[in-house]
Amino acid sequence: MRNVLLVCTGNTCRSPMAESMLREMARQAGKPLEIRSAGVGAMDGNPVSPHAAAALRRRNLPVPGPSRSLTANEVAWADLILAMTSSHKRAIIQRHPAAAGKTYTLKEFALRDDASMDDVEEAERLYAEWQVSLATGQPFGEADRKRLEELERRLPDFDIADPFGGPPDVYERSADEIEGALRRVVDKLGPGDGSEG
Repeated sequence: MRNVLLVCTGNTCRSPMAESMLREMARQAGKPLEIRSAGVGAMDGNPVSPHAAAALRRRNLPVPGPSRSLTANEVAWADLILAMTSSHKRAIIQRHPAAAGKTYTLKEFALRDDASMDDVEEAERLYAEWQVSLATGQPFGEADRKRLEELERRLPDFDIADPFGGPPDVYERSADEIEGALRRVVDKLGPGDGSEG
């Protein structure tokens, strides 16, 4: 059994849709996953957004229970944490540094092993070097700065846009985007044992 935690802001739109979709995809694929969702800024007990619930019902999927805030216990429980945006990922790692090795954005994890991830790794390395140079007062090389700018222009967008407050079609687009990424995630998880493959 592998524990997967899906995270967004309020746990009323994106992460509950992802939770319901991934639970059904895992069931259909015969993959023993335990799936939960939470929000980095959630208040416990809020219902799923009506438009998110409608998007799930249109896909014949159940609507998850009320919102839950992200806690240290949820983070410890999870073997894999999939955040809806890069800012959610940063917030999780800032609050729970030990989670760094198991926390990704949903799209980032979906694109693992894709050629574009080489650019991501190089950009992260250069960004870290730039941060060190700022902290130590050392100059950051002009060639490295230009390379970082070039990589940033090419990098894929790892965020699932927040549909909160939008009309139903915005929720549908968000649900479609989540569904597409989750299909790739399910394929990356082992063939029936929940391990990475």
